[in-house]
Amino acid sequence: MLRIISLQVWFLKKSELINRPTTHRKRHQIMKKYILLFCLMAIVQIGFAGSMPSNDTYKTVMSDSVVVEFGKSGKVVIIVDSKEDFEKLKLMNINQIIRELDLEENEDTGDMTIVEIKKKDGSTKEVVKVREDWDETEVYIGGMRILVDESGANTKVRVEPGNNKRKDPSFRTYFNVDLGVNNYLNSDGKFPTSDNPYAVKGWGSWNVGLNFMAAQKLSKGFYWNFGLGFQFYNFKFENRDFQAVRGDNMIDFIQRTDVDGFKSKVSASYIMGTTMLELDFGKMNDNGRRGLRIAAGPYAGYRLGGQSKYVYRELGGSGRKKDKQNTGLYLNNFRYGVRGEVGIGRITFFSTYDLNTLFQDEKGPELNPITFGIVF
Repeated sequence: MLRIISLQVWFLKKSELINRPTTHRKRHQIMKKYILLFCLMAIVQIGFAGSMPSNDTYKTVMSDSVVVEFGKSGKVVIIVDSKEDFEKLKLMNINQIIRELDLEENEDTGDMTIVEIKKKDGSTKEVVKVREDWDETEVYIGGMRILVDESGANTKVRVEPGNNKRKDPSFRTYFNVDLGVNNYLNSDGKFPTSDNPYAVKGWGSWNVGLNFMAAQKLSKGFYWNFGLGFQFYNFKFENRDFQAVRGDNMIDFIQRTDVDGFKSKVSASYIMGTTMLELDFGKMNDNGRRGLRIAAGPYAGYRLGGQSKYVYRELGGSGRKKDKQNTGLYLNNFRYGVRGEVGIGRITFFSTYDLNTLFQDEKGPELNPITFGIVF
């Protein structure tokens, strides 16, 4: 039985490897042999790295070992457990080792798979692969790529680091947060002007969403996203002298001249269900998250709560006081609409538009909420 206890590999200098009076084809064969030997040593290193013996063991077995040295620093140390194996090992050479690999070449592509791992589900993962194309030889070891170029007068060897891109899973779950600003459109499709008591002030009319999402991969760069979440609407009025109160049959906006108003708003919370189809052009073109992403789809939600809040100070002087009223009776219990997303890199913007009104029919102004924001 053979056991590798030490393995150190460095590329030879170009002058040591290729500047020899050989033909082009012979140089190609020499390079191929060395490349395959490197692959073999890499396989051994991967397979035995986790079971290296201690230094004491190494010292005790050096008497039954073979040391293969090449160049100035390349070295492979192989030890054996029996005299018989030791004698056989001494008779082997590099060519025999390569022949023992029993490599099969794909005549159409020139690819040779040296090592592959068979998984439980029947699929395979290539660990070492060689591709030959006349004057070029490529060797893939894990994620590392070694390119041997013999097209010129001198042979060039280039080592490229592995590709650390994660494999795109067919199904994944994730959590994200929406942060945006709210407004609404009136029956004419316009934002209410300042002369309306319910006109919204952009800064402070926050929309916060907590979403638990899942993504099903339909094809390369094409996904079906769906999930559940919570949305919190805040509509901060531009005119802080008006307060939204619960009237007998509808919501009323009354002007408070008896106090000095600081803040006036209506808020509501919903549990939401969302589904979208997404196109990721970056993944379609193998550029990861560096490409453009677009997504769109419907959503629907059920209202959990709603209230109006008015913060004021008495004219005669006092600390700030708050007046809260339950205005949920006049808010629609259900909301539904469409959502769109546009992203590039790690930044994603979203927009939502409610197809139904914020307030119930004839219980308040006819307003359709709209939101713009960013996804974290």
